[in-house]
Amino acid sequence: MSDESEGDRAYAPVDSVKGLLQRGRGLGALRAMDDPATACELVYDEVRHDWRWDSVDDRYLFLARLTQGLGLGLEPVIALLTGDEDDCERATRVLELIAVSGSAEAREALRAYIREGEHWVDVLESVAGIWPTEWWDDLADISHDRLSGEEPLLWRSEPWLRWGTAYGGSPRTRPQGMHTIELGPSRRQLLSVLADSDMDDGTKAQALHTLAGRPPEPDLIPLVPELGTVDGKWPLPWLGRAVERLGALAVAEARAWATDERDWLSWTGILVLAEHGEAQDLPALIRELAAHEEARQWCGPERLAAGLARFGPAAAEAAPILRRFWLRTPHSYERPGYLKALAAIDPAGLDRAYTESLWDCEPDARLLGIASAPDLPQVRQRLTQLRDDPMEEPEVRTAAGDRLAASWR
Repeated sequence: MSDESEGDRAYAPVDSVKGLLQRGRGLGALRAMDDPATACELVYDEVRHDWRWDSVDDRYLFLARLTQGLGLGLEPVIALLTGDEDDCERATRVLELIAVSGSAEAREALRAYIREGEHWVDVLESVAGIWPTEWWDDLADISHDRLSGEEPLLWRSEPWLRWGTAYGGSPRTRPQGMHTIELGPSRRQLLSVLADSDMDDGTKAQALHTLAGRPPEPDLIPLVPELGTVDGKWPLPWLGRAVERLGALAVAEARAWATDERDWLSWTGILVLAEHGEAQDLPALIRELAAHEEARQWCGPERLAAGLARFGPAAAEAAPILRRFWLRTPHSYERPGYLKALAAIDPAGLDRAYTESLWDCEPDARLLGIASAPDLPQVRQRLTQLRDDPMEEPEVRTAAGDRLAASWR
């Protein structure tokens, strides 16, 4: 299979170990453990370079497990702490998890960085979020000495809450006994702003923000096609949220929006049809999914997948496309959505996907695997690992324990 490219970023073929690891696929972890000699440098490369398609994609636990499972030395990871802010964050998130698993070397490396490193505040806040208090509480004095007084909003998180540090101000509190009601502009005023062709985009965006927090406003519907930015490339901020409020009320008009030449308006229409459309809208949704695949647009198909899943087997034409998205997407956050859609539309042959998902980088994928992977020795062994792994998300550990307990009843 060919590389998936975006500008200067090129992912390795999805059938290679490198490509699988870049995408956070469970099969990549399994194949890496089968060939440690080849996998070592590949795992280090994944730590050194951020291959996530989007910031919501999860990789840190995936990489921490691989580093630990392959018995890799931590020196290359620790060296990243002295890089730029992004390098430091990646190294921190991997090392703090390895420390939780019992590595004194990882814990001491991060503590040493907090004492002397450039991005020490970010590292301290990160470890304080997951480490036991006794692992960082003794750093209070040196941390206070290192503060310049210009750090913003330190009161918002640990360890500053425990230590009573309030640089950057404190949350405002309303005096007891005082109650105010902010009525805001009327619906007529808001609609008048949106209909005014001379009104600036910022003011219109504020009006949309207000409407997005109110009950559905049907009179917004005819205004939607004119609520793009001046250059015609984007919807105004908060338009999508305001349209979501309309729900099924916008379906008829959304069918026309979905065929518009303006990408932002056609996507607005497609999203309405995905969530509220009827059987007659299936061809348009499937065509849109296919267009995303052809253009290698990795952000957004999950929402199409969820819409198609509403139709069950009637959307069978979309199943091969959804399978390819699951296999190929570098946007791991959306991968569980494709598997859920396939389960609703064409569940045949998903046992291998569910089993692989037990090693996936995304916690939602692991939860799907826990719920649906077949009862096999390899699956039970993995469930035990997930249940007992101190690095694992609490929800995943609980689900794995419940599945194992149910198998003994």
